[in-house]
Amino acid sequence: MARTLSATEAARTFSDLLDRTRYGGETFVIVQGREEVARLVPPKDPAPAGTLGDFLRLLRERRAEGLVDEDFASDLAQIQASVPPSPGDPWES
Repeated sequence: MARTLSATEAARTFSDLLDRTRYGGETFVIVQGREEVARLVPPKDPAPAGTLGDFLRLLRERRAEGLVDEDFASDLAQIQASVPPSPGDPWES
């Protein structure tokens, strides 16, 4: 069931509302005066979160299936070689 709140309250607690919508699946109706002006609803198909490891695994699978251009790895290597190394330690302050 949707919770109704004023536009002022929604503005003050927007970050919390986003978290509750995204992670808790809650729906909010936002009103100005007595008129409904917006609804905050969770996405039907939230984007899956992934890691770099997930991406590399997927890339290997796609390559094995012939879905990745064989020149892809060499293109990446050429791009990486064309970028000059950063000077010094980037973590040094």
